[in-house]
Amino acid sequence: MRHDRRVTPAPLNDYYKEKTISLLTKHRKESIIAPILSSAGCRIELISQFDTDTLGTFTREIPRVADQLETARRKARIGMEISGCALGLASEGSFGSDPFIGLMPWNREVVVLVDDIIGIEIIGMAEEAGTHHHLAASRWEEASDFANRVGFPDQYLTLRPNNQNDPRIIKDITSWAHFEDAFRSAAAIADTGWVFVETDGRAHGNPTRRQIIAKATEDLFRKMQSACPSCGSPGYAAVQSFPGLPCADCGNPTKIARAQLWLCRKCGEHETRETARQLADPIFCDYCNP
Repeated sequence: MRHDRRVTPAPLNDYYKEKTISLLTKHRKESIIAPILSSAGCRIELISQFDTDTLGTFTREIPRVADQLETARRKARIGMEISGCALGLASEGSFGSDPFIGLMPWNREVVVLVDDIIGIEIIGMAEEAGTHHHLAASRWEEASDFANRVGFPDQYLTLRPNNQNDPRIIKDITSWAHFEDAFRSAAAIADTGWVFVETDGRAHGNPTRRQIIAKATEDLFRKMQSACPSCGSPGYAAVQSFPGLPCADCGNPTKIARAQLWLCRKCGEHETRETARQLADPIFCDYCNP
């Protein structure tokens, strides 16, 4: 075990070169994930015959029972079972409020690699502001204005009569003609006269989410190539951050990380590394910017 080192690149690891990894996805994530991981020399085997919507949907008709990470693990395991691969990939996303002021939609993505050859898992993560909006509209003009604001038709839409709990969902709205026809049809059967319009959270219909999945995959790629300095296993990476980086103006501790705990999930080797940054921007200081 080592302590308090400055950030330095871990040794590169080509363990996954020429290995086959299954990827379970229904919503075309292979077009995002495979090109990034192929640069590590591995082969991605697409598994699409399982309906991942049975594990939970963004439109809430099927609730997600497990948490985000456990759902991604389960997807990876299902892909491994179908393919017979000892290595499996899957991703899972979630939406919530931003962790700063709680007003913006926030998208968190995890991409999990389960490795039964050496008995580890490696997790890539990314999170930032995402596209997750809705509107209750009674007029077509309101709905079309909303669609323009969220980037339709590149950003897909879903809608249903009355409110967000109505089970009569219309999905895969990808053209203006389809949108207007679906809106008027939903309004005609709505007891209240309102139509609930919502951005599609699925990866193939949400461009912002695809970008964040790509960033999570890049994080996974870096960890796959990061070798443990003790046993050489892949996945040596930061697993915990310690806040307290001093403010550049007043010197008080901020919530920005001053150090990270690095861990090998195979042998348990770990160390505390100081971050490369010496001072935090005062915008993150509770004293200078309360």
